[in-house]
Amino acid sequence: MIKGFRLWMLIVGLGLSVSFLGYQLLTRYHFNTDHQVGDIIDSLNGIEIYYNGGVNTNKGRNLSLDGYNLGIKYQCVEFVKRYFYQRYQHKMPDSFGHARDFFDNLLTDGSWNEKRALRQFTNGSQSKPMADDLLVFAPWMFNPYGHVAIIAAVTDNSIEIAQQNPGPFAPSREYFPLEQRAGLWYINAPRAKGWLRWEAISPKVITETGGFIDPAMAIKE
Repeated sequence: MIKGFRLWMLIVGLGLSVSFLGYQLLTRYHFNTDHQVGDIIDSLNGIEIYYNGGVNTNKGRNLSLDGYNLGIKYQCVEFVKRYFYQRYQHKMPDSFGHARDFFDNLLTDGSWNEKRALRQFTNGSQSKPMADDLLVFAPWMFNPYGHVAIIAAVTDNSIEIAQQNPGPFAPSREYFPLEQRAGLWYINAPRAKGWLRWEAISPKVITETGGFIDPAMAIKE
């Protein structure tokens, strides 16, 4: 009985070790010989999208000239933050966190996300997604960090996203169905949680915690 249990534990341990090593290999090595990490493979509104190989490849932190944290090169988070920074001069009050952290599960649809200084909409929103919205995907078994992308284009029945670090062979552009049901807009993409939107009227009032308040509230004041 004891020998059988030990053998079972040994098999389980070996299986976990092989799985861990396989995961590390698949997510840190770039098998696509057509590109090198750091190659420009696409751009959106003049802002480059870089090839990153395996999704866990890490080429160091990217900082703007004024010291703002753009993220780890060339992760998905680095692209969306660099996109908002270069296109709108937008800095997130909380400049850290994984992709999954961009969406605040405690907020209701259309609420102000103070940590990101963006308007947040839930997938199943009264507000139709727009080009330049930041789309957030939930984590899953093979990606515990989640994923983020920029919505590049929107029609009445589909969206196009631009993304960085989708994997060594995945495209930088993807298309997903968009539909309206019972007055609510849904992006039919696996694990899509919702979208965040930059607003032209930048919030100017600082809260006691150092974040930015909702621009609508700033206007009222």
